[in-house]
Amino acid sequence: MKLLIISGGSKGLGLALCNKYQRHGFSIVEFSRTAPHPFSVSIDLSNSKESATVIAKALAPLAAIEWQEIVVINNAGTLNPMGPASKKNRDHVVDNTNINFTSALLFICETLAHFQDHSGKKTLANISSGAALAGYPGWSLYCAAKAGLENFIASVALEQNFESQPFTAINIGPGVIDTDMQANIRKATAEDFPAVERFIQRKESGELRPAKIVAADIFAITEQDEIENGKRYDAAG
Repeated sequence: MKLLIISGGSKGLGLALCNKYQRHGFSIVEFSRTAPHPFSVSIDLSNSKESATVIAKALAPLAAIEWQEIVVINNAGTLNPMGPASKKNRDHVVDNTNINFTSALLFICETLAHFQDHSGKKTLANISSGAALAGYPGWSLYCAAKAGLENFIASVALEQNFESQPFTAINIGPGVIDTDMQANIRKATAEDFPAVERFIQRKESGELRPAKIVAADIFAITEQDEIENGKRYDAAG
């Protein structure tokens, strides 16, 4: 028996990942606001305390089952609101940070707590971004969260070396994907996102990869025999 636990699997890359793992025999629990699948759990990631309770409640019965393999994918995230830090609404800053960072930390921590003692193959994959490695004007909140999660996973990977039943913890850079997030980027004003023209050109030049192709690459990474703990993998092809 194999289990996929994923956040943000309602559309885009997350949906493609759910479809890919399901086709390969994985049971799935997916956390998202819209919860469109039979295996979905509705969650408001902007409310981090409530999110932790929802996640723990959903994982508790699954932790009572012995799984041959467990894959955990942190995928949920939002770019909104884009724009200069000097113009951020404080409530929007809190919501963005909760969705992109605090709830992601809680999702990962709750998963580790529930399945740390399970035997079998266990992989924790954080879907990262180029925004984790470099700043983008207008994306300050998103960049901060992605960079923080990269280093969080690096630390978790080191911690897992001391566990008797360790997870393999990795970051995965997905590259540029043809999703709703990219469509929203192209709608941004130059004031909010000065690099918008470059992203429009990426779409026009065919640089964006289909979500199902990227999902297949991510699946191949998590399903290989030897995964290097703490490594940043590239699914950009």
